[in-house]
Amino acid sequence: MPRRTSRTALDRLRTPGRLTGFLKTASICVLIAGLLSPLAQTASAAEATAANDYCGGQCSDILPPGENGNATLAQVLLNQAFGTQPDHAEDQLGPYANLAKGYSGLTNSTINTFFNDASFGVPSDQVASTLSPAGRTDVTIVRDKKTGVPHITGTTRYGTEFGAGYAAAQDRLWLMDVFRHVGRGQLTAFAGGAASNQGLEQQFWRNAPYSEADLQAQIDNAVATNGARGQQALADANAYLAGINSYIDASDSGRYFPGEYVLTGHKDSITNAGTIDHFKITDLVALASVIGALFGSGGGGEVNNAISLMAAQEQYGVTKGTEVWESFRERNDPEAVLTVHNGESFPYATKPANAQGEALPDAGSVTTEPLVHDATGTGADQSANAASATATANALTSAKRGMSNALVVSGKYTASGHPVAVFGPQTGYFAPQLLMLQEIQGPGISARGASFAGLSMYVELGRGQDYSWSATTSGQDIIDTYAVELCQDDYHYLYHGTCTAMEKIEQKNSWAPTTADGTAAGSYTMRVWRTKYGPVEYRATVGGKKVAYTTLRSSYLHEADSIIGFQMLNDPDYVKSPGTFQSAVQHINYTFNWFYADSTHTAYYNSGNNPVRPSGVDAEFPVWAQAAYEWKNWNPTTNTADYTPASAHPNSIDQDYYVSWNNKQALEYATASWGDGSVHRGNLLEDRVKKLVAAGGVTRASLVKAMADASTADLRAEDVLPDLLKVINSSTVTDSTAAAAVSKLQAWLTAGGKRTETSAGSKKYADADAVRILDAWWPLLAQGIFQPGLGTDLYTAFQANLPVDESPSAAHGPTGAHAGSSFQYGWWSYVDKDVRAVLGESVRGPLADKYCGGGSIGACRDILISTLKTAAGKTAAQVYPGDDLCSAGDQWCADSIVQRTLGGIKHYNISWQNRPTFQQVVEFTSHR
Repeated sequence: MPRRTSRTALDRLRTPGRLTGFLKTASICVLIAGLLSPLAQTASAAEATAANDYCGGQCSDILPPGENGNATLAQVLLNQAFGTQPDHAEDQLGPYANLAKGYSGLTNSTINTFFNDASFGVPSDQVASTLSPAGRTDVTIVRDKKTGVPHITGTTRYGTEFGAGYAAAQDRLWLMDVFRHVGRGQLTAFAGGAASNQGLEQQFWRNAPYSEADLQAQIDNAVATNGARGQQALADANAYLAGINSYIDASDSGRYFPGEYVLTGHKDSITNAGTIDHFKITDLVALASVIGALFGSGGGGEVNNAISLMAAQEQYGVTKGTEVWESFRERNDPEAVLTVHNGESFPYATKPANAQGEALPDAGSVTTEPLVHDATGTGADQSANAASATATANALTSAKRGMSNALVVSGKYTASGHPVAVFGPQTGYFAPQLLMLQEIQGPGISARGASFAGLSMYVELGRGQDYSWSATTSGQDIIDTYAVELCQDDYHYLYHGTCTAMEKIEQKNSWAPTTADGTAAGSYTMRVWRTKYGPVEYRATVGGKKVAYTTLRSSYLHEADSIIGFQMLNDPDYVKSPGTFQSAVQHINYTFNWFYADSTHTAYYNSGNNPVRPSGVDAEFPVWAQAAYEWKNWNPTTNTADYTPASAHPNSIDQDYYVSWNNKQALEYATASWGDGSVHRGNLLEDRVKKLVAAGGVTRASLVKAMADASTADLRAEDVLPDLLKVINSSTVTDSTAAAAVSKLQAWLTAGGKRTETSAGSKKYADADAVRILDAWWPLLAQGIFQPGLGTDLYTAFQANLPVDESPSAAHGPTGAHAGSSFQYGWWSYVDKDVRAVLGESVRGPLADKYCGGGSIGACRDILISTLKTAAGKTAAQVYPGDDLCSAGDQWCADSIVQRTLGGIKHYNISWQNRPTFQQVVEFTSHR
């Protein structure tokens, strides 16, 4: 086990190679001796007073790697040199990791071997410390011995929120500082010019290029339009900020602030010169804009849709090409797994009978609007250019990797008669984690759970006194693309017939090497041209006319609005039933699926401001920026419009069960991203939960086991490989290489098709050869099946809409490789439908053509065997080429999850699991 240093306070940043060299030359022992600042506060005999808790000890949660996301300079240096960990920095990582091999024998009594007890309060013999922040008499922060989670109890509302801010800074100050700079597009200037930092700030600033006035206007609007709750939210935010800033002052004067401030040149370790800037209220909006863009803003991709549609029409002709495109788009696939599966329909963003106002680009005319200008030094090198290209692709795609899953079962089908839920957000893996755990008890607030660092004035996902809630990313389309016709020059456009100047918004950044980030000096300017229809993302011609394509998001300029919904969720006097829960989350404009469970009821609601479009507008494609095609009653000054009513959003109370893994919400409810077809990772949950419900007697343990079993499953193996082997085995396989590969794949399938270790900690996969073969085979078989029929151009264009594969070892999404989340996007549904059609099986919602072997089972078999032989011949080193963490050929390591460093503390990598980062297991026994 790693050695530990005592807990003090604070967070971290990206800490790459330069720091290692620094440690080799520094006199570490002398430096550490001088830096061992005040030790952890002495535990008192105090005990937090628990509020009414109706869970009966049956609420649990987990959030790796650990609650403590801050480290002093001494602790950072010890970690880098010797691997020691600050207290509670990674004590939740082991239990989380161990579930992958430990779930098979799980019982209700052993759940908390892998999770934390999420009961309210702290038993007196488990109190590690008690603090009255800044000497206040109206709030205490009690931390428990096992995990160090803050339990904040206030006697006044102000004191409660002050304590929440103080505790947030204790646990995540550096991370909060990093992400307020990300939201403002200033990360490189703050933390260093590493290519990854460049990419991160570019990805988010492109989508939310806000000025200080924009940020303040969001706050003013949220307060002005929400009456007493708006005023309370403002007061809560100001108290929360006061707590953060109080901790900044205390840690600065006491010299126990995060060591990253020294390593990045903001503080001097000897003289203590330098400053840590206080937080201000607009910083909270900057933070919220990052979280909203990352997890709660479905839509976009209309230009890529137009390009692939035109490629299809070029390949097949207009009529057939459109039919082919629609079959791959799978807007409302009848075989898709649904969250609301009772047959109820919620039409949204459906295909109009006669599309109006479409503004498809002329072939070959589309260019991406450049974000980076006047780059110098490392702002213009090859790594910077690659990071910028990746950031642009991530920002503009409709394939938002929101992640997260939920399994909720009605009490009618449980052993106790009470609903059971296992759910949580899949937010990636970071060190420190983006989320933090806390319990808040005070006037009008009673909750425990997770909140994004810097936005933790309320619990955002967690439990109240007698209810629990969670969310998954939904991805319905709240972003539209408009073609604004240019006039005068490239920076003027027609708005309702008047030539109007675009607004230029710039952020200039420069950086120099630091101990933490040795990237050589560089600089650049990020420039966005903003119109009334949103920022310019592309330029093109339409019918020969020069246009700029802009993206308009309904939550643009409104990220702060959602604070009201979270406030309501924390209020025990507001949320008392499924209906009041649904009412609360209706105030959240992020595109989320929300789930609820109490001792009697379950519920679901899909949130987001869904704009009302004119009846002829097809949300899939760009439309002209003209009044006839704008959102109904759209006001460009405030970016407000008419939104679909709550009843039109997918919603349900007391369905037999709910599952969600970013799958389709309900019949006729179209999501912006592609891939909601016959095979989706949501099927991994659906199949298991449906079986449990059919048998009855569901328990917390059995539902956790269902989740954990799905988390180690290879979706391709479980749901597509059987039909592939059926084609191959339609006659005897005579080729020895292919026969051996088939034998290995069949054996793996019989064993369950899991990607798991031979034994816990072995770092070797069972059925390793079969896993390697499928990883190598999938992209080859997809190309072999579809490229001949689609043609190279269309096959390539469709890949811009939906990637072919997303295996655990692939580098994908905003966090790159080692991210855990897998199988969200891929061509598994296409392969499944096509192969079943070739086999002569019934396919609802088939593709427009049969592609594998042109529909001939013999020719299809030849393609599969040929590509399988090629895949089987690839070595592990070819399939898993290695990176800065893993050597080439190390299969387990290639899949493994890494807590991606955002600061100075590093953690060990763990075996792959495809599950929420923060996760709750709940079963309430009674109700108020």
